[in-house]
Formats: sequence, C-alpha cells, structure tokens
Amino acid sequence: MHLAYLACQVTLPGSPNRRVDAFEHDQMMDCLRPAFEAHGDKVTDVSWDDADVDWSQFDAALIGTTWDYQNNLPAFLKALEAIEAHIPVFNSRALIGWNTDKRYLRDLGDKGARLIPTIWMDQVTPEAITAAFDTFDADTLIAKRQVGAGAEGQHKLTRGEPVPPMPHAMMVQPFMPSILAEGELSFIFIGGEFSHALLKTAADGDYRIQSCYGGMETPIEPSEDDIAAAKSVLAACDETPLYARIDMVRADDGGLVLMEMELVEPFLYPLQGPELGPRLHAALKARLS
Repeated sequence: MHLAYLACQVTLPGSPNRRVDAFEHDQMMDCLRPAFEAHGDKVTDVSWDDADVDWSQFDAALIGTTWDYQNNLPAFLKALEAIEAHIPVFNSRALIGWNTDKRYLRDLGDKGARLIPTIWMDQVTPEAITAAFDTFDADTLIAKRQVGAGAEGQHKLTRGEPVPPMPHAMMVQPFMPSILAEGELSFIFIGGEFSHALLKTAADGDYRIQSCYGGMETPIEPSEDDIAAAKSVLAACDETPLYARIDMVRADDGGLVLMEMELVEPFLYPLQGPELGPRLHAALKARLS
C-alpha cells in the first residue's frame, strides 16, 4: 500500500515560508512512516494542490496538514473530488464538505450533542455583537470564522471595547472560563475506536491552546464518562470517519460540551498517543480490504 499524506506548500519540508507549527507535520510523518514500513507499505507527503502529482500511483490519500484550506475552500474541495476519482480519500470528500463549515455543529446539536451556546452571523456589526453580549449575559465573547482553522481570524471580545473588522461569516459564543481553569480536552478516535486523549492548555496571558501561540499538550487518562461524552458526538456522524479529534471543554456542572469535531485536517498528537501510527495503518488497511 502506498499512502499519499496530503499536506500544503507551507507545511512540507523545504518550504521557504514554512509555518512555525510545521514541526507537527514532521511528527506525523515520523509516526506514520515506520508503522507503514513495518508492513512493507509506504507514505509520501504531497501538497493537495500540486498539479503535477499522479494520484494513480497511490492506493489512498489521508488528509493531513492541509492547513491553508480555509482560504481556498472551493479549490480544496474540488481537488479532493478529483483525487477521489482515482483513489479513496480519508476522510471522505462528502464528510469533509460537511465538516469544513462550522455550521455542522448545528446538525450535531439537533442530534443531541451538547454544544456551547452559539449565535451565527453572516455579517458582523457592532450592534450584533452588543446584542450577543446581552443574549448570553456575558462580558467576554469568542468570535470564530465559520470556515476557519487554527484560531485564524478569531477574536476575543470584551463588552464595551471596539469591535474589530470581521469580513467573514462568524460564530459567536460566550467565553468558557474552563479553558483557562482546566484547558481543552481532545479525544482522538481511529476507525471509530478511542485511541488517546490529551489536555491542551494556553500559555500565560493567552487563551488559545494551539502550539503556535505557546499552547502545551499533556497526555491524560480520561474518565469513562468523559470518553462516553466524546464518543456520543462521534456517533452522531452520518458515517464513521477514519480519524476524528473531538475537542471539548468543561461546563459549570462538570460535564463536557463540544468545542469542535475536527474531521478535516486535525493534528492527531502522535507524541501523546504512541500507538497512533499502527492504529491508523490497521484502520486504513481494513477500509481498503
């Protein structure tokens, strides 16, 4: 089996303008290559938008560090469709098309997933933000792009302060204090089965937990109740994804609420889950058999 690991120009090694968090790409490749080579298989990292790639040389494609997709969404989805005409893509183009727009959260909420209260804004105005403060009875809000990743274009808003320009459709939520008190819990699932979990915490003075903002990751052994909460979100998908990362935060009552279900290009934290490579290989092999 020859697997194409889909990346982008700014995460591939050798890029002149490589992202500061592209070391996570290297960690994934260091995880996957030995796991595949142990079975006589191969992994090659390629950019999703490389027009010179012959996709027929691969047996499948795994979406990996395609971390520029949010600014090129139509082209990205079209490219996945073209790749899928030659080989299976994981996760599927249909699942990706649904998950790239954060309005997928509304679908999950309709199926019983416990969500953070959210207001969806196609256009953001100071008046709409003022109304959101009042609706949530909150003094701090988080505004995220409806199509976005890595906290790009995200804003933490404080009542009474100027509202920055937001040219994209946004989702607005009350700030969850547990993101600072405890952190964000991430649950990794491979082939529908729980793999590993970690706690992501922000650097001092920040609230964003991504590594490019100084966030830290710690492996954890979650409770059975917490695993069940994450698994119930996964069960609400129309199809079982090959890989998924369920990001959750603690509510005031001690239960978990869904932050996001990452099915497009989530980093899967191989250092915190040393069995990730073998598990991905086995799950992929099962899908292709």
